Amino acid sequence: MSLFERLSEASRRNALPGVVAYNRIDGPGSSLDLREFQEAFWRLPFIPRNLREDPAATWSKNLPRTVGITISTGTRVDAKPHPEGPGRIGVRSAEYLAEETDGEPGAIPPTKGNWLLKIVDLFGLSGVMFDLHNLHAGTHSAGLGGSATAATGVCILANELAGRPFSDAQLVAMASLLEQDLGVSITGTQEQSNVVFGGVRDYVWFPWGIPGWREGGYGESLRFELLPPEFYEDLEQRMVVFHSGKERASSSVNSEWRKALATSDGYAHHRTKLEIAYQYREGIRRRDWDQVHDAITRYRSVRTRICPAYMEGSTQIVGCAEHHGCTGFPLGAGGGGGVLVFGKETKCLDDAQKDLVTNGHFHSIRFKIRRKGHELVNLPLQTEA
Repeated sequence: MSLFERLSEASRRNALPGVVAYNRIDGPGSSLDLREFQEAFWRLPFIPRNLREDPAATWSKNLPRTVGITISTGTRVDAKPHPEGPGRIGVRSAEYLAEETDGEPGAIPPTKGNWLLKIVDLFGLSGVMFDLHNLHAGTHSAGLGGSATAATGVCILANELAGRPFSDAQLVAMASLLEQDLGVSITGTQEQSNVVFGGVRDYVWFPWGIPGWREGGYGESLRFELLPPEFYEDLEQRMVVFHSGKERASSSVNSEWRKALATSDGYAHHRTKLEIAYQYREGIRRRDWDQVHDAITRYRSVRTRICPAYMEGSTQIVGCAEHHGCTGFPLGAGGGGGVLVFGKETKCLDDAQKDLVTNGHFHSIRFKIRRKGHELVNLPLQTEA
């Protein structure tokens, strides 16, 4: 499917198609979305026919889950006519791996360096260059799911340009499996699901698809909106994200989680995450900020016992947060990057934030919570009448 002529026409009209893909804040339950964890802790559940009758989803307490909060940082992906014409495809990105990768459709090797380009090739497109850039220059996305956001944005845009051959769950699976299997990162499905679905949402993971559903597979989840938009500000004013000033690949810490899962003690520690993740879910749904505070603190303690390196680069931020009556949580796999500071009282959070900026010289990442995980731009691709 050559897009060169249609994209050239769209460029003349200043109407190039694109996708804005947003990052997420995770929390207690992160790492339960990894493939091995979904499989290790999943047991066939009884799923009520009418899920609305039980907003607390008590039947799901012992299933792997993650709560995602969509925020206004992320990546924009634009489709442009390839500068060399209809017989080439390319990806240009200053933030993710090679600054530019390029090749002939149907001849792209499945390598780490070709990670995003391989996604474009899978959709049978040609004559197109995908251009990626961060929404906020200078914002570091480590811990916020930046690489998964980029991959999922590319999947969504390619799917739109190809006429939507894949379902939402299939896009989640594609973005997740390619990122991990091509060696970019050890990843699960939470960041990808966030980009596809968005909002403040609880994901209950079903690694083999939802029982009784004809369709689905890896990437499938039951999703519950925990907060409607009218309550976003209530949560926003209790959260701030700081960058630790250090970055390291999430795979180095995620590999420690996986190794621990294979031991009796490690399995038992990981298993406690199920209960804490449910506590966090219910704290947010009921806006019980004491419960949210306690869940974050407990979860950080469990993860640190399993992998002490989880706290590297975050100790000072978390220590300052606790000094002011708040709590902290290294985002993503941990070990560098974004750190969430949560305050059940807004005054405590304000004091912690001032201290971290003034005395700790840490950089805060400003954000707003968004209901959608992505936004389409100039899509579907129109041709001039």
